[in-house]
Amino acid sequence: MRAAFGRLTQQRVGIDWTTAAVALAALGGSAALTALARFWLQHSAVLDRPGERSSHRTPVPRGAGLALVPVLAAAWFVLTAAGAASNDAVAVAGSALLLMLCFFYDDLGGLPVALRLVAHFAVVTASIWLLPDGLVFQGWLPFGLDRVAAVLLWVWFINLFNFMDGIDGIAGVETLCIGLGIVLVGAAGDRGLALVVAAVAIGFLPFNWHPAKIFLGDAGSVPLGYLLGWLLLTLAARGMWAPALILPLYYLADATVTLALRLGRGERVWQAHRSHFYQRAVRDGNHAPVTLIVLTGNCGLIALAWLALKAPLPALGLAAALTAGMLTLFARRAV
Repeated sequence: MRAAFGRLTQQRVGIDWTTAAVALAALGGSAALTALARFWLQHSAVLDRPGERSSHRTPVPRGAGLALVPVLAAAWFVLTAAGAASNDAVAVAGSALLLMLCFFYDDLGGLPVALRLVAHFAVVTASIWLLPDGLVFQGWLPFGLDRVAAVLLWVWFINLFNFMDGIDGIAGVETLCIGLGIVLVGAAGDRGLALVVAAVAIGFLPFNWHPAKIFLGDAGSVPLGYLLGWLLLTLAARGMWAPALILPLYYLADATVTLALRLGRGERVWQAHRSHFYQRAVRDGNHAPVTLIVLTGNCGLIALAWLALKAPLPALGLAAALTAGMLTLFARRAV
C-alpha cells in the first residue's frame, strides 16, 4: 500500500519519498534553528524596536533569515545531489545565502537604499540565465528584452516581498501558499524545491504568528523573495504564465497599488510606512485576523492557479476579482 501511495503521490504532485523526507527534515530544521536564532538575537540585542511606522509595540528579535535560509539552501543542495532538482538550484540557493549575509548587515542598520538596489540587481542579473530557455513574457518580447524585463520584475518582486513583511505571520503565510501552489501546478523538479520552501515556512510560522516572537528581518525576506521569484519566473518560462501570476497576485496588487498611491501623493517611497492595505486593516494591534484573511484568499488563489492550467484567462479574471475583494475588505476595515 505504501508503494502504491508513493506512486500516486509522484504522479499527482511529482513528490517521491526522498523529497518528502528532505522537506520534513527542513521543517524540523527550520523550527529548531529559528528557536536558537531567537535566543541568540535576543541575547545580542538585534531587535526591531517599535517606532511611529511600526505595527508592533515591544522590541522583537529580527533576523530569522539566519535560520531559514541555510536550512532551505541545504535542502535544495540535497535534492540536487539526489537528482530530484536541476543543478541550477545549487547556484540559486548559494546566491540566497549571499543575500542573507548581505542583508543581515542591513538588519544591523547598515545599508543605504542605493546599495540595497545594487545588490538586488547584481544578484538577479547574474541569476537570470539560470531560468529555463522559454520566454517569461510568452513571446511578446524578443529573448533579450524578455530577460531584461524579467530582471526588472524579479527585482520588484524581491522589494515588494520585503515591503509586505509588515505584520505578524504574513510573510510566512505568503511563502507557504506560493510554495504549495507551485507544488500543485509546477514541473516535477520545481515541485520538490517548492515543497521545501513551504516546509521551512511551516517551521517558522509558530514563532512569527501574532504576537510574534521573532521577525524574518531583511536577512529573511530578501532571500525568500529572491527564491520565490526564481520559482515563479521558472513557471512562466515553462509556459505556465497564468499560475505564475495568480499565486502571488495579492502581494503584487497590494504592493503595487500602494506604491502608485504614495507616488501620487508625492511621498518618499523608499521610507518605511504603514500605508499597505493589510497594515491599515489591523485593529487594536491584533494582526491574526488580517493574516487569516490573507491565508484564506491565498487558498483561493492556489485553487485558481490550478484551474489556470486548463483555462488561464477565466482563472486570471476570477483571481483579479478575488484580489480586488481582499483589498476592498481591508480598505473597509481601515475606516
